[in-house]
Amino acid sequence: MKILKSFRFRLEPTTEQSQCVTRYRGCARLVWNKALALQKGRLEAGYPLLSYEELALLLTLWRHSEEYGFLTNAPVHPLQWTLKFLDRAIRAAFDKSNPARFPTFKKKNRDEAGLRFPDPKQIKLDLSTKDADGRCVLPKVFLPKIGWVKFRKSQTIDGTIRNATVTWQAGHWYISFQTEIDVPEPVHPSESAVGIDRGIVHFAALSDGTFVDAPGWFRRHETKLAWEMRKLSRKKRFSRNWQKQKARIQRLHAHIANARRDFLHKTSTAISKTHAMVFVEDLRIQNMSRSAKGTRENPGKNVRAKSGLNKAILDQGWFMFQTFLDYKLHWFGGWLGTVPASYTSQTCPVPECGHVSQANRPRQSTFRCERCGYEGNADTVGAINILRAGLARIACSPV
Repeated sequence: MKILKSFRFRLEPTTEQSQCVTRYRGCARLVWNKALALQKGRLEAGYPLLSYEELALLLTLWRHSEEYGFLTNAPVHPLQWTLKFLDRAIRAAFDKSNPARFPTFKKKNRDEAGLRFPDPKQIKLDLSTKDADGRCVLPKVFLPKIGWVKFRKSQTIDGTIRNATVTWQAGHWYISFQTEIDVPEPVHPSESAVGIDRGIVHFAALSDGTFVDAPGWFRRHETKLAWEMRKLSRKKRFSRNWQKQKARIQRLHAHIANARRDFLHKTSTAISKTHAMVFVEDLRIQNMSRSAKGTRENPGKNVRAKSGLNKAILDQGWFMFQTFLDYKLHWFGGWLGTVPASYTSQTCPVPECGHVSQANRPRQSTFRCERCGYEGNADTVGAINILRAGLARIACSPV
């Protein structure tokens, strides 16, 4: 079995190399915006969208034109992949089963995608940690039209490199290697199954009665973040001090995101190694975290309370956690299933009862069946019902 893994490291480019990558990102941003404007114009005029192949031909014309001839200074593969990403984003926006947001124009230093180098033959690694004089040096990676760039190798790179992506985050450059590893077909060491109910008070409640609590990454730094944002509002826009303050805020956001991702990785790994089958609710998180603000004609109700709930939902990282569980269970030989989320915390878990009523949950954390009198934690009851529904769907599925 072949699996894909990603290894992310911090780059240490020279000043010239950093300026070079910044220019290439600007070229990729120009290609994205120009192609997106073209596609939107065709949609408004009633013409069919251009395919990626047609956009790639236009890119060749742009690179050889007098106005956009500077695009030839940038490597062509990242520009082509920018068009591929745009084509995928537009197609996803028209997917009726699960439509995504239509892509938007990219601004400088905001929402910029990384540079994808897809040809592994053009990517070279020098993992030596000592030079000819015996001094310790950082490993290096060779990238087209950039040269040998040092990076901080914090773990072993397993497998064969398929591509590399250079990104910018909070004042630093990072490189991600995607590798392909050929491993034997995994057999999970456990035969247990578990249901997981994701929540706000507890990050996750398992059907075996255990709870996983999240530290609340955004809540812990919310006061400091608000203070830093107020300081930014008092500075002249685009001044040197304004840019310094903006960089502080970016570093704080990056710290929050890194802490959340680290927690989700550790939690998903522990669950994936312990249980062979995991069932979760099929949550529409985008709909759950939609604003209740409304319009001027039809204003929403309880907007402040809904805003706090949306913030708490997004701070938990539910979708990222489910994504991590999915591929890690696949690596370990397990399986992840989803069940409908309706009434999981309002259904009595006693097999002989199964009474469904909103009155069964008098409080957020309390479950008390009004028919048979069963009492328990509402989140644990939800996890038990998720497990039961998942096993029932497997039993009823055709062989």
